[in-house]
Amino acid sequence: MKLWQEYVRDSVRDVGRLKELLHLGEEETEKLETIAARYPVCVNPYYLGLIDPEDKQDPIRKMSVPDFLEFSEGGSADTSGESENTVIQGMQHKYRQTVLILSTDVCAMYCRHCFRKRMVGLSSEETAVHIPKMAEYVRSHPEINNVLVSGGDAFMNSNAVIEEYLRSFGEIPTVDFIRFGTRTPVTLPQRITGDDGELPELLKRYGRKKTVIVVTQFNHPREITEEALEAVNLLWECGCVVRNQTVLLKGVNDRPEVLAELMNRLTANRVLPYYVFQCRPVEGVKNQFQVPLARGVEIVDRAKAAMNGQSKAFRYVMSHPTGKIEILGQRGERMLFKYHQAKYEKDQGRIFEKQIGEGQCWLGEI
Repeated sequence: MKLWQEYVRDSVRDVGRLKELLHLGEEETEKLETIAARYPVCVNPYYLGLIDPEDKQDPIRKMSVPDFLEFSEGGSADTSGESENTVIQGMQHKYRQTVLILSTDVCAMYCRHCFRKRMVGLSSEETAVHIPKMAEYVRSHPEINNVLVSGGDAFMNSNAVIEEYLRSFGEIPTVDFIRFGTRTPVTLPQRITGDDGELPELLKRYGRKKTVIVVTQFNHPREITEEALEAVNLLWECGCVVRNQTVLLKGVNDRPEVLAELMNRLTANRVLPYYVFQCRPVEGVKNQFQVPLARGVEIVDRAKAAMNGQSKAFRYVMSHPTGKIEILGQRGERMLFKYHQAKYEKDQGRIFEKQIGEGQCWLGEI
């Protein structure tokens, strides 16, 4: 058994063990067990070791340990309309040039802010099992020039399955690059560094034929550990491009100085800023992690003032059912937005403004 598999095997999957490790009280434990029955718990020993057990407000704890707010009312299961964009079991085609593959429902740990809580830890119809059929779909749609393999966590697939994705889509001439969506550099870097070189060798071998981009998610500076940076460096040595998508999370990175430190350190360590996402109004997430839009704009603008041009090379966006909408900023009492990517042709590049109410965190119908 490989080191990373041992970490997965030894993951904490019940609140009873968390009680011992994080010094939870009896009443708190009982309430968290009720939450965990609906939204499963899974924290591997590596990521668990980043938590300060004495700090109830620890940002790593917030992202990995259940909270009472997960049972508060509001939110929906599918905030971006993923189900309506499914063209093959496990494959979505929302944007003209891109297909998204939900390759697995397995993660190295279960993030409490996950926008796919509807599938994490559960058997899901969104799990990809039809790679040949998916490859044929891409071949028959030459407008598709990139494939995003996500999940769950794409790197929690076996090396054999990852190779099948690389081989199947790497052979298609109209595909320019393949992306893998994975938090393993953050939550389980041993998947990359402790894999006996098999996964890095796969990425290196197929990367000679087709560009491979690894899109990860660092949300707090404390996640940037020596182990994480070792994984990032190994990915670059394999020829992969490493990019980062941060989610703006209340109580985690919703202070300008924290967001600025995160982006500056990532850039200094060859992790290229890509997006800062507005947290989605997901059921079990909305009331715990969402930051109001007006506050989000203020945080991002103040953080950018402390960044150089490379560190601030990201877009502050929301993944709306109609597309990825860039949040441009305030203009008086209204807020400016622009479609960065659009599902419908009529919205391509469209700029619009909306009256944003106090405490409003999302856009409804546009």
